[in-house]
Amino acid sequence: MIVARPSTPASHFHLLRRQAYARPRKPLIVFTPKAMLRLRGATSNVEDFTSGRFEPVLDDERQLNKDAVKRVLVHSGKIHWDLRSEVEKNPNDEVALVRLEQLYPTPMDELKKVTDSYPDAELVWVQDEPENQGAWPFLALEFDKVRDRGFRVVSRAASASPATGSSKVHASEQAELLSRALTLD
Repeated sequence: MIVARPSTPASHFHLLRRQAYARPRKPLIVFTPKAMLRLRGATSNVEDFTSGRFEPVLDDERQLNKDAVKRVLVHSGKIHWDLRSEVEKNPNDEVALVRLEQLYPTPMDELKKVTDSYPDAELVWVQDEPENQGAWPFLALEFDKVRDRGFRVVSRAASASPATGSSKVHASEQAELLSRALTLD
């Protein structure tokens, strides 16, 4: 099977297109939150649909000095737009945003190639789900197979519930999560 969490309409399109042409076909599971439909930033140009292909790992689009980057935030889905919004408000060239568009099978060669291009950076997985939920429990095992530097996680505290039940508490937790991800120690 293939498990993916595309972050743009074009990425979603190319994922579905790849699935239609794949032989033999494998089951495809796509995580797409409704909130992505309302995000102004989560759009694609026409050219993004007419050229290219599905990329399981997307490097930071900004022109960064990769030797100066101190932290690489690997993440998937909607959290990218929250992180990107914060970086646009408070520019930080020491933090790179790397999207993992395909979760399973984990594209470790592509991920290793991108993360190795940031030689001195700390590797951090960021998710807005609690630590014991979402992709982290699975990816922690996958990342250990490839990276000698290792990954750490920035997420909500482990919880039996996926949500707090209060929009104010959720907003507070989200702001704290973004701050922890983007603030260098």
